[in-house]
Amino acid sequence: MKAKNKSLILTAVLLLTASSAFAQKVVRYDLYVKDTLVNYAGKEKRAIAVNGQIPMPTLTFTEGDTAEIVVHNQLKEGTSLHWHGVFLPNKEDGVPYLTQPQISPGTTHTYRFPVIQNGTHWYHSHSGLQEQIGMYGNLVFLKKAGDKTFRKGIDDLPTIPIVLSEWTNLNPNNVHRMLHNASDWSAIKKGTTQSYAEAIRAGHFKTKIANEWKRMLAMDVSDVYYDKILMNGNASTDLKNIDGKTLKAGDKVRLRISNGGASSYFWLRYAGGKITVVANDGNDVTPVEVDRLIIAVSETYDVVVTIPEDGNAYEFMATTEDRTNSSSYFIGNGVRKLIAPLPKLKYFEGMKMMNDMMKMNGDLDDMGMKMSLNKMDMNVAMYPEITGEIEPKKDHSKHNMEDENRYNANALGKIKTLNYAMLSSPHNTELPKDAPVKKLNFTLTGNMNRYVWSMDNKVLSEVDKIPVKKGEVLRITIYNNSMMRHPMHLHGFDFRVINGKGEKSPLKNVLDIMPMETDTIEFLANQEGDWFFHCHILYHMMAGMDRVFAVGDYKNPLLPDKEKAYKMLQHESNMPHFMAQNDFATNGNDGEAMLQNARWSLGTEWRLGYSDMHGYEVETHLGRYIGKMQWLMPFIGFDYRYRKMGMDEQETNLFGQTNKKDTRRAVSLGFMYTLPMLVNFQAKVYHDGIVRLSLMREDIPISKRLRAGFMVNTDKEFMGDLKYIITKNIGIRTHYDSDMGFGVGLSLNY
Repeated sequence: MKAKNKSLILTAVLLLTASSAFAQKVVRYDLYVKDTLVNYAGKEKRAIAVNGQIPMPTLTFTEGDTAEIVVHNQLKEGTSLHWHGVFLPNKEDGVPYLTQPQISPGTTHTYRFPVIQNGTHWYHSHSGLQEQIGMYGNLVFLKKAGDKTFRKGIDDLPTIPIVLSEWTNLNPNNVHRMLHNASDWSAIKKGTTQSYAEAIRAGHFKTKIANEWKRMLAMDVSDVYYDKILMNGNASTDLKNIDGKTLKAGDKVRLRISNGGASSYFWLRYAGGKITVVANDGNDVTPVEVDRLIIAVSETYDVVVTIPEDGNAYEFMATTEDRTNSSSYFIGNGVRKLIAPLPKLKYFEGMKMMNDMMKMNGDLDDMGMKMSLNKMDMNVAMYPEITGEIEPKKDHSKHNMEDENRYNANALGKIKTLNYAMLSSPHNTELPKDAPVKKLNFTLTGNMNRYVWSMDNKVLSEVDKIPVKKGEVLRITIYNNSMMRHPMHLHGFDFRVINGKGEKSPLKNVLDIMPMETDTIEFLANQEGDWFFHCHILYHMMAGMDRVFAVGDYKNPLLPDKEKAYKMLQHESNMPHFMAQNDFATNGNDGEAMLQNARWSLGTEWRLGYSDMHGYEVETHLGRYIGKMQWLMPFIGFDYRYRKMGMDEQETNLFGQTNKKDTRRAVSLGFMYTLPMLVNFQAKVYHDGIVRLSLMREDIPISKRLRAGFMVNTDKEFMGDLKYIITKNIGIRTHYDSDMGFGVGLSLNY
C-alpha cells in the first residue's frame, strides 16, 4: 500500500512538473492612450502618446509567451491597435469594423494571443489617421532558448529596435484632403514643382509639354512633405553603449528597423561600410551584404553593421525617398563620421521616363520588359549617383534585356542596392503540395489627379469580401498599372515571394510593387477570419486600395453583425472630402466649393459683380466620374443667374441663341472631359434648348509659385488669370473677366 501511495505521489509530482514546464508565460503590458502636445518642427501640435511617449513603448515577448496587452483609451475618439505581421486569432488583429469595434473613449480593451513566431514586427493604430501622429511602436518576438534556428554571431549580437517615422505640422486630415484636391503645396515646400520656367531652365520644355499632353501632373516620388524625420522619436541619436556595454572598434550591432511612416520610403545607408541584411518582415534571411537598401512603408529589416577599426561614431542614416529630409543614429564613440547626403533627384529625367512609359489612355506601357522584385527601379533615371549629372543618350527603339538594364541600379553602378531577388530563406518554405490552389490576379490602379487608389479600378466600397476556403493555397499575381509604388500588406499571414529561390523562397507580409512590376505571392489560408489586404501608404489605404479575404465561415464574437460592420469599413475608405476657394477682387467676388468622393462630385461655382450690369451667377453640378482615369464626368446641373439685359452687348451665343431674361433659372445636362494638356472641355444643354460649350484650365504651373488659368465658352465669355501662391491657403490673384473686367485681389482656399 505504501509503495502504491509513493507511486501516486511521484506521478502527481511529474504531472505538476510537466504542466509547469509547458505552461505559457503571460507577459502583460498596460498601454494608456492619451492626447498630448509636441513640438518637433517649430510649432506646438497635437499628437497621441502612449504611456506618455512617442513612439509607443517597445513591446518584447519570447516565442511561447502569451501576450496580454491592455489598452486604456483616454482619447476623446475611438482607437485600436493592429499587431503588424503577427499570427493570431482574427478577433485580436485590431482592425475596426473588420475584426473588432473601435475602442470607445474612456474604455479599456484587452488583446490576448499566443506568441507563435519570432522576429521584428511593429504595432500601430488602425483607426483613421492616428498612425500619422504618434501611434506606432516596435514589437519584438525573441527566439526561445534552444531554438534550432538560433544563429550564432547574429541572434546573440547587441541589438537596438528602431522605428522610423515622419512628422508634419499639418493636421493629417488636412493632408489627406489636400491630396484629393491636387494641391501642390508639398511640391512647393520640397522644391519639386517642375513648372514651365523650371523645365525651360533644365532644357526639358518638350518633356513638360509631352507630360501634360498625356494628361499627367508633374513627376512625384513622395506624396507628402514632412517637416521632420524621426528615429525612435528623435532626429539624431548617439548610440554609445547597449545594455551598459560601451561600443568599441570591431563591434557588430544588430538594428531591428521598422518603417512606421505613414507614407515615406527610406533609403538606409551606413558611413562605416556595408550593411548586412539578416531578416525581413520578421523572418530570417540568408545574410546578404549591400551598400544600401530602401525600406518600404511598414516593412521591417534586421541589419548588422560593424564599427570600423578607428572606433569612431559612424552615421547610420535614413533618408526619405524624395531626399528632402533624414534622420540618423551615430553608432560608436569618438568623432562623428558622416555619410554624404544623397544628391537631389533629377525630376525632369524622371518625367521623361514616365512619358515614355505612359500610353495616351493612361495605361503603362511595359515595352516588352518583364519587371519584378524591385530588380529594376523605375526611378533610377533620377539618381545622379547612378547615372551621373547628365542622362546619356539611349536608343529606345529596341527593348531587350540590355536596354532593360538602364533601369537596373546594380547593373549601372558600383553601388549595390538590395532587391527582393537577393533574399532567400535559410529554411524550406514550400507549401503543402496536396492543398487546393486558388489563383487570383489584381491590377493596382490609381488616379493622381484626383488621388483615387484602387484595385482592378474598384475601391473597397465597391466590392464584397473575397471568399476563401480554409486550407486553400492562395496564389496571387499583382501588376502595378499605376504611377506610384505600393507596399501591399497582408494581415494574419506571411506569404512566399516567388523570386526564383525555389524551396528557399523568402517569407514576407509586405511586398513593395513598383510601377510596371508584376509579382507573385502565395500563402496557405489556414487561419479562419476576415483578413485585410491593403496598400500600407496610409493615404492610399484610406482612399480605397484595400481588399478583404474571408477565410472560412468565421463567427467573430466581437462583431455580431459583420455585414453592418463591413459597410462601415467600406465607408471609411471612401470618405467625402471638401474643398473651397474664393477670390476677393476689386471687380467682384468669385469662387467654388466641391464635395467629392472616389466617384461622385457635387460642385458649386459663383461669380458676384458689384453692379446690375455685372450681376451674379451660380452654377451647381452633380456628376459621376467614369473610367479608370476618370477623365469623363457626366452631370446634371442647375444654373441661377441675374444680369440686367441690354447693358451687355454679348447676349447672343455663337449658335445664335439669345437669353432675353434678366433672371435665368435653368436645369442642365452635360459632361466634362479632360483633354490633352489637362484642358477641361465642358458641354451642357439647358432645359430650354440653349447649348453652351467651354474650355478651361486652372493651375498652369508657370513658375514655382506662379499659376495661370483661362476659360472661354460659346456664350462669348472668357477669362484669364494669374495667381501667386503665398501659403497653402493664401495667394494673390489678378484676372480679366469678360463680364466683370479687370480685377486684382486676395485668393483664399481650403
